[in-house]
Amino acid sequence: MAEGGSPLLPDSLIYQIFLSLSPADVLAAGLVCRQWQAVSRDEFLWREQFYRYYQVARDVPRHPAATSWYEEFQRLYDMVPCVEVQTLKEHTDQVLHLSFSHSGYQFASCSKDCTVKIWSNDLTISLLHSADMRPYNWSYTQFSQFNQDDSLLLASGVFLGPHNSSSGEIAVISLDSFALLSRVRNKPYDVFGCWLTETSLISGNLHRIGDITSCSVLWLNNAFQDVESENVNVVKRLFKIQNLNASTIRTVMVADCSRFDSPDLLLDAGDRAAPCCRVFDLGGDSEEEAAEPTSRGPGRAKEGLRHALDGAPQLSERMLETRVAELLAQGRTKPPEPSAADARNKYLIFTTGCLTYSPHQIGIKQILPHQMTTAGPVLGEGRGSDAFFDALDHVIDVRGHIIGMGLSPDNRYLYVNSRAWPPGSVVADPMQPPPIAEEIDLLVFDLKTMREVKRALRAHRAYTPNDECFFIFLDVSRDFVASGAEDRHGYIWDRHYNICLAKLRHEDVVNSVAFSPQEQELLLTASDDATIKAWRSPRTVRILHAPRPRPRPFFSWFTGHRR
Repeated sequence: MAEGGSPLLPDSLIYQIFLSLSPADVLAAGLVCRQWQAVSRDEFLWREQFYRYYQVARDVPRHPAATSWYEEFQRLYDMVPCVEVQTLKEHTDQVLHLSFSHSGYQFASCSKDCTVKIWSNDLTISLLHSADMRPYNWSYTQFSQFNQDDSLLLASGVFLGPHNSSSGEIAVISLDSFALLSRVRNKPYDVFGCWLTETSLISGNLHRIGDITSCSVLWLNNAFQDVESENVNVVKRLFKIQNLNASTIRTVMVADCSRFDSPDLLLDAGDRAAPCCRVFDLGGDSEEEAAEPTSRGPGRAKEGLRHALDGAPQLSERMLETRVAELLAQGRTKPPEPSAADARNKYLIFTTGCLTYSPHQIGIKQILPHQMTTAGPVLGEGRGSDAFFDALDHVIDVRGHIIGMGLSPDNRYLYVNSRAWPPGSVVADPMQPPPIAEEIDLLVFDLKTMREVKRALRAHRAYTPNDECFFIFLDVSRDFVASGAEDRHGYIWDRHYNICLAKLRHEDVVNSVAFSPQEQELLLTASDDATIKAWRSPRTVRILHAPRPRPRPFFSWFTGHRR
């Protein structure tokens, strides 16, 4: 300051100087005097600092819920769960999956040690129960999910058997008594299973039809299978879907449509999206869509079959089998249900394929309210005598090996981990899928519009070859998305800005991540190093470790307030 109290430097010059400083230096300079403090909080200054520090594209606007650039910078710096606070070592083998209860008070973990462990999520995490599944002939546990009211836990596992065995089982565990309530067969095991309602779950079965042709049947099961009355169903067939070229249905999950119109965070594709995936609306009226063959009658199918057999010398045995299977299904596939604007509807989402056995497509099938109960005919209703298969409503072709999927908390957006095929690759043999990239693309799809939004998120990598099936679980919170990777790290991105915010170190492959549904500043990671790590944000760590004020003795308080 000059002697008269006026500043020696104008604000504009200080602003230009502060633009060349790092964010930490700007904050430090703001402590010098009131003038510098006022300039150090300038909105235009922090807008520049934000775009430069986080390397966000300039055409990406500020988060719609943010009130200032300074606070937005602080949010991404201080509220991302990147500080390791606890390591859990109770598992004795690779930890494959983590899932939180909806309340956030508990979480479950699955492992190659064949146990399902249930944990209490307090400030210090502690083990509540460990269920050993080896007495039920399980090889390992692979997936778990809490039902909506957190009273039951679905646990999925793999049976002991030959290396190429695909059989598994789903167990339902009471969270009141930790008793095993029921067990349901599940094939292939990487269907995983999921809850449809609080007391009913979806499992799968696989029936071979030919060398590379099969059909997947998805079943709705009552969690309580000890019903005494023979007139009450405990299982009902939901859908029967044809599989071609050695593909199968895997990784089922359910999306609730009720919140599509009020998402937590609206992701606008705008001009920044770079769609690389083809979305087929199989329930539409377009002549180009794949639903058209289902309108053909058996007569047209027989005619097509004769043409296929006439051209048989030019086709390989596998190609001929696929062609015949496609023709026989024409006229024998129930078309999609008319789309109704009913908030009670749900989407059944799963990985599938049409060219090879590696999962490269996402299938979506609408579940109507009357289908969400085991009541009614066991083999399903509404299927005519000629309708042998069920058609899908939508198919998303990602042109790569899908290795993970996760829904946003509002269920509107589907996040997909995929390892891309080379551009222009052609699948000549369904048993020899194309090579896949080491870099993982994290794709985002809007389930309301059935369109890809945003650019693919990148940073994480995987190395498992294309002829092996594997899974890297991801999770989505209100503002963040996290994923494991085979490069010994977990990763966190911001959903709005599409930027990587943190790398979380492990000693081996990170298989699964899980945000607390009630506190996105807490993240868990599970690894092949047999550990589970808990990560909290710097802000939360400061709050938890802040010294608490010592209570003043009553006499000191009283004497301090005497009149």
